[in-house]
Amino acid sequence: MELDDLRQAWHSLDARLQQQNALGTRMLTERSLEKARRHLRPLQWGQVAQMLFGLACLALGVTGWNGYPPQPGTLVAGIVLHAYGVAVMISGGITLGLIGQIDYAAPVLHIQKQLARLRRFYVLSGAVVGLSWWVLWVPAVVLLAALGGQARPAWFYPWEYLSVAAGVVGVIATIWFHRLSRGPGRARLARWMEDSATGHSLRQAQARIDEIASFECP
Repeated sequence: MELDDLRQAWHSLDARLQQQNALGTRMLTERSLEKARRHLRPLQWGQVAQMLFGLACLALGVTGWNGYPPQPGTLVAGIVLHAYGVAVMISGGITLGLIGQIDYAAPVLHIQKQLARLRRFYVLSGAVVGLSWWVLWVPAVVLLAALGGQARPAWFYPWEYLSVAAGVVGVIATIWFHRLSRGPGRARLARWMEDSATGHSLRQAQARIDEIASFECP
C-alpha cells in the first residue's frame, strides 16, 4: 500500500471515529437531559402540594378576619395566616416558573446557571417558609379552635403565648445551628445541611447536567 493510500485510509478511519464520538456524545447528552427533567418532576409536584397548602392556610385565615363581630385574637391570627398562605403560594408559583424556564436545548453552562438560580431561590424560600412555621402553626390552631364556636378554656391564652415563645426559640436555635455548621472543621455537617435544604430531586438534576459538562470538557 502506498503512502497516499495509507494516509487516505487513516483520514477515513479518523472521520468515522469522530462521527462515532459525536454520536455517543449526543446520545449521552440526550439521556442526561431526560434524566434531569425526570428528576425535577417530584420537585414540581412538591410545589403544587405547597401551593395547595398555602391555599388551605389562606382559606383558614379568611375565617379569622371575616367573622362578625371580629375577635381581636382571631382577627390577628387570620390576617397573619392569610398573608402566610399568599407567600407560600407565591413561592411555589415562582419555583414552578423557574423550573419551566429551564431551556434544555441551551448550552450546558446556561442550563447550569438556570439550575443554580432555581437552587438559590428554592433554598431561600424554603428557609423562610419553613422557619415561619415554627410560630405560624399557633395561629392555625387558634383559628381551627375558633371554628367550633365554643369558648376557649382559661389555659388556652397562656398556651398561645408560651407556644409562640417556644417557636421563636426554635427559629433562633435553627439559625444558630446553621451558622454553627459553617464554622471551621464542620465541612461534612455544612454539606449535609446544604444537601438537605436543596432536596434530592434538585441535586440529582444538577448531577446529570454536571455529567454532560464533565464529558464535554475533560
